[in-house]
Formats: sequence, structure tokens, C-alpha cells
Amino acid sequence: MGAGCHQGPGPGPSLELRRRERKVEAPDSAVPQTPGLSMTHGEGGVLEDLQRLATMSPSGLLRGACRTTLISLLLVCCLLPPGAQGQKFPLRVEPQNPVLPAGGSFLVNCSTDCPNPKLITLETSLPKKPVGNGLGWAAFQLSSVTSDSQVLCSGFCDGFQMTASSDITVYRFPERVELAPLPRWQPVGENLTLRCQVAGGAPRTNLTVVLLRGEEELRRQPAVGEPAEATVTVLAGRDDHLANFSCRTELDLRSRGLGLFQNSSAPRQLRTFALPVTPPHLVVPRLLEVGTTWSVNCTLDRLFPASEAQVQLALGNQMLNPVVESHGDTITATATVTASAEQEGAREIVCNLTLGSDSREARENLTIYSFWGPILNLSESSASEGTEVTVTCAAGARVQVTLEGVPAAAPGQPAQLQLIATERDDRRNFSCNATLEVDRKILHRNRSVQLRVLYGPKIDQAKCPQRLTWKDRTTNVLRCQAQGNPDPELHCFQEGSWNEVPVGIPFTVMLNYSGTYSCRAVSSRGTYTVTVVMNVQGRNAHAVTIVMVVLVTLGLVTTTAALVYVFGLQKRSDIYQVNQGSTWLPLTSRQPEEAVGEGPS
Repeated sequence: MGAGCHQGPGPGPSLELRRRERKVEAPDSAVPQTPGLSMTHGEGGVLEDLQRLATMSPSGLLRGACRTTLISLLLVCCLLPPGAQGQKFPLRVEPQNPVLPAGGSFLVNCSTDCPNPKLITLETSLPKKPVGNGLGWAAFQLSSVTSDSQVLCSGFCDGFQMTASSDITVYRFPERVELAPLPRWQPVGENLTLRCQVAGGAPRTNLTVVLLRGEEELRRQPAVGEPAEATVTVLAGRDDHLANFSCRTELDLRSRGLGLFQNSSAPRQLRTFALPVTPPHLVVPRLLEVGTTWSVNCTLDRLFPASEAQVQLALGNQMLNPVVESHGDTITATATVTASAEQEGAREIVCNLTLGSDSREARENLTIYSFWGPILNLSESSASEGTEVTVTCAAGARVQVTLEGVPAAAPGQPAQLQLIATERDDRRNFSCNATLEVDRKILHRNRSVQLRVLYGPKIDQAKCPQRLTWKDRTTNVLRCQAQGNPDPELHCFQEGSWNEVPVGIPFTVMLNYSGTYSCRAVSSRGTYTVTVVMNVQGRNAHAVTIVMVVLVTLGLVTTTAALVYVFGLQKRSDIYQVNQGSTWLPLTSRQPEEAVGEGPS
């Protein structure tokens, strides 16, 4: 403003005047332009703009003198010919629209081709430091760039202001990329929602969130909100067991001359399971006697993964120690149960199978009982003949015993039998039957004992004949049997010679075996003797004579034939001599016993 222009109280407005060249071509009927004068507005446009600018002030009005001076100056400025305003030169800002990492720094250069530039400077909200200048340029170092901003280069050329701007884009990687925790176990066939949260990261228009199963892309969506959340729902299956899920951010700055920056969350492993609705199959004995051992089996099919299942077996409050085996989709738990007296009565066996976040249970009833007896005793296990023997059968409470078909008076009471031991009772077996009702089932148990009666030896004469008639040189068996307890020894001796013949085994009978024999059974309880007469008959004499005659006759015939044969052979074998002097004389035979002489000449 001129010295004659005075503003009212308070600071005046800072007006930045920018020339707006809107060239209007005059029609043929337009008023001829003065040479060198460029019309910058349409008809009446300049006066209207000047009037509007003149009326702008903090209070809305300017003082009259100031208003007149301003209008005069504006008219002079706007109506001057172009040559009077000077050559316009652009102002450049380098780099143009840079993309920088958060907290970084960079060099800004403001430059122009104006031959006479003045006051080239940089306007910014960032910390700046001049690093150099020259004719038509000035450089500044900017630091601590933490957010998007704009820098403005300005200067003057021939008294006119030049400006240029550059937008700074700051990028930063996400501070946190996290996949929400997965359920500890996920049922197969149910939906699973994956959630990924992303905190930070800029520029958001270039930031994308990707949800992954391993390297398989499940969903991709832009990062929206702070923090940004991306979700996807998948159907859990067996193939997802032990699969890794994660999420990843992608900051794509390739269009700005940079690269693709990725940040991934820590992977989370999913465990899936399948558990049938049917309970396990529990196999237990219905009844179990105290002191006995039995196996309990619990089995379940069609579960996955069977190797991850946990099985617990319990008998009442007692935890068992099962051996668990899995084969394919089947699991089997086997435990050994030993019943004790403290557990007697109705009990329950429980099989609990847990897989993932679910479990199945099976229960079976078991009755533990005590079945004592029966105990069968003899007052004497080896009694002498004529001795009284008592047989007693006893059992536990609630047990009904029956001895030799005679029941006891009441359950839990013993049964007795008395007898006088005789020979017929030796090796006699006595039996006792005990019955017990447990859980509407009748249990039976039997015991037996043998009585030995001591008595003297005896020989059954029906089995030992007192007269025997045998042929000489024939094979026979003397059959005699002795009885007694203890077992007696039996020997048969010939009276007079005391020759012993074997008893019960074959032997050859000779004529001298004829006679009377004393068969004696001997034991520690006495002796018993039986007399046996043995008659051995010789062979038939007439038959023997005939046989001898035949044999003698055959011998004579054989001897005669042999002699005839020998004498005939000697007769045919005479001795002859040949006269060597003459070969034509006939031969003459001579007897061997005659002397040999000279023949005739």
C-alpha cells in the first residue's frame, strides 16, 4: 500500500494476486483493440473483479482513499501490455511427488530458467536446512518426514512471484500383523473364521491384507480402518489337521518406482478332529470274584486322529492304567482289573474318551463277589478198617452246600456225613456242591475228596483158581490177584522145592512144575495164603514111538542109498597101463591090487 493508504485497527489481509489469463477472442463486431493492449476479461469483467477485490478486508470495507488507490494500481497492473510485465518463467521442484519411508530425509531443489531470479525459497512444515544456492536454484535438506505433506518453492522473476509445489507421500510398514488365535481343536465339518488385524501401515490405498493356508491364498482384501481387520470363513476338514494359517500384508509401491513390501504374521497351527456321536464299546465281565483278574476293553471306531485321543478307565474311584493302541480310525484301551475284598458289591466301570474339545463316555455295571469254598474235609484221610470217619463240607456266607446229595440246613451252614470205614470204602470219593446267587445268577462250585481205608491183604479165590492142569512144555499164565491197603506183594512157591513160579506173566511149563504151590499175599497189615495145585501132563508115548520108528527108518534108507552110490562109483574107476613100445596091441585091464609086470615082446 502507498503511504497515503491507512488500514483500520488490526492486521490487514495478506492478498496474493495471481494473474489469470483468460484470452477472449473478440468477434468481428467487437470494439477494435488498441495495439499492444491485451484484453484479459470480457466486457466489464475487469471492473467487476477489481471492485470485488477492493471490497475485501477484515471488516469487509476499506477506507475510501485506500480503495481508490488500490483500484488505480490494479488498473495499471492489469492493463499494462505483456511486454511491460516481463517474460514468465516456470519454477521447478525436484523431486516431484516423492515417496519416502517414515522418518526419512531428502534433498529438495527449487530451480528456474529465469535470467534474473530473486528470493528462491522453500515453504514447508518440515524441518529444513539450506544446503546450497546459485543463479536460478536453491537446495534444501528436509528431515524427519513422518507424514504426508506438501512443499512449496517460490521466487520472483522480473518482480513477479513464481511458485511450484510437490506432494510428499510417506510410507511405513505395518506395526503389527497378527492372526487371531485359533481354537485349540476345531471339529471337522464346522466353519472356522480366520481374523487378521493390521495396525499401522501407509499409504493405506496401497496396502492389502491376504489370508493364507500354508501358501494357499484364501482371501485378499484392502486394509480399511485402524486397526484394519480381514476375515475369511473356511470349512474345517481332515486335511486341515496340523495345517499352518497366517496372514500377510502387501504394500505395493511399484507404481511409484519402489517395490512390493510384504509383512507376515506368525503362523498358527490348526488341529482338527472328528468324534462320532456313538459311545465307546465297553466290554467288562458281569461278575468278578474277589482275588481274580480280568481284562477290560474299551473301543471306539471312526474317530480322527485316533492317535491323539485320551482314554481313561476307572473302577469306581480307582483309576486303572490302560494300554492304549490306535490302528487307523480305531482306538482300543485295555486294562487289567484285580478285584479286592474292599470292592465287593455292585461297582461301575467307566470308559471316558476325549478327543479335541469333545468326549464320549460308556458305563457298565460290575458285581464283585466273594465265593469262599466249598471246603471238604475228612476226619481221617487214611482210616483203618472199622474206624469212624466224619466228612465235613463248609463254605462262606450266603453259600448253600450239599454233601453227597444232602443239603446243609441253611446257607452258610456246613454239611456233615459219618460212616464206619470198611474195605468197600477204600478209594471212595465224596463230593460237595456249593451254590451262590449273585446278581440273579446262580454260581456252582464242586469239590471232591477220596477216602483211603487201611485193611489186610486178601486174594480173591474167584480170580485165582486152586487147580490147574497144563501140558508139558506149553506157555501159560498163573492169574492171581491180591488186594489190600497198603498194596500187598504176591508170591507163589512150590512146596518142598520152594521153586517160585511167576504170577501174572507168561512162562513155559515143565513136567517138574507139577505139585502144590502156596500163593501168599503179604503187607504190613498181615498175610493171606491160597493153595494152588498144578498138574503138568507129559506128552503121548505111543505117538513118540511111531515118530521114533519113522525117524530111524528114514535114517536107514538114507544110509543105504549113500553106500550104494559110493560103491558104484569105485567100480567104474579101474586103473589101466599102456605099453609104450607098441601102440596097436589091445589094452588089458588089471585090478588095482595086482602087481604091475612087463608085457610080452
